[in-house]
Amino acid sequence: MSGKPKLVMDQHFRRVSELFDTASFARLADLCDIVGAEDRPMARERLQAEIAGMDFLIAARPTLTAAEIARAANLSAVIEVSGTFQEGIDYQACFDRGIEVLSCAPGFQFSVAEMAVAMILSGGRGLVQEHEAFRAGTEHWLSDEDATDFSMYDQTIGFVGFGAIARECCRLLAPFRPKISAFDPWLDPDALAADGITRRGLDDLVASCRCIVVAAAPTDENWRLVGQRQIELMQPGTLVVVISRSHLVDFPALIAAAGAGHIRAAVDVFPEEPVPADAPVRRAPNVILSPHRAAAVPGGRHPIGRMIVHDIEAMLAGRPERQLQPADPNRIAHILAAPAMRAQANA
Repeated sequence: MSGKPKLVMDQHFRRVSELFDTASFARLADLCDIVGAEDRPMARERLQAEIAGMDFLIAARPTLTAAEIARAANLSAVIEVSGTFQEGIDYQACFDRGIEVLSCAPGFQFSVAEMAVAMILSGGRGLVQEHEAFRAGTEHWLSDEDATDFSMYDQTIGFVGFGAIARECCRLLAPFRPKISAFDPWLDPDALAADGITRRGLDDLVASCRCIVVAAAPTDENWRLVGQRQIELMQPGTLVVVISRSHLVDFPALIAAAGAGHIRAAVDVFPEEPVPADAPVRRAPNVILSPHRAAAVPGGRHPIGRMIVHDIEAMLAGRPERQLQPADPNRIAHILAAPAMRAQANA
């Protein structure tokens, strides 16, 4: 035995190369004895055999009962790499033991924010719309007459949810000098104000912003948060970018409003994926469609691996700073209720 802590890695459906660049994985192997890390599911029996000596667990869908956690006497942290906290872990048993449960969600902020900004600029300037018009021979040459496009310079942009993705969007959009508003009941309004962000109620935000970015994590409380009434409050021509989860919007109402010409939409996430071939959204006008690929770019998920290495190094050194997202006992029940709500939305 090397004397290094044991890290069990059951990252499938993710690939190891998807999460880690070569240098980060080599550093992780310097820090820990790695068990697994194969691009296939780990048999439950194998995990069971490793539990007693396991210091860290990295898994796409981590599953640990209270009894298994009790057997894992050395366990310091469980790190999920799917992108959200999930059912399957006895969170209370982890909290009682001081075992950290961490989500890789912050590792998506760069590639997802980049896609969101691409959608914002394309949607605001009508790039996809004019591309399709060009193919049909109905493009608008050098004319701003009756134009529905709008510039992002000094524009009003509102974020529904103001976490890591929204903050990275703001950093990327800063050269346009936008007027940023946020609806996020979990955040301190004084902290937002210190960053130049105006905290607004949801109805106020959707009515006052020309571009609205849906970037919140799904919970039981925010299912269809942006509903029919909020969509009706939007200014004509408002661009709605759905970049986190469709759970947060009344999706049929959103697509209907875009089809009627009231708003525009840019969507990367859908209530049912893959989207059925006969789904109305495939033919809806005024909608930019992306097949859930905001992070699907070479190296787009490598920040996750670098954050994992950083946090494991910090834990081994006794340092408190974390780059991954810790599970908050006060919020975890709300987050875990979201899958049931999404099922209800799809029923």
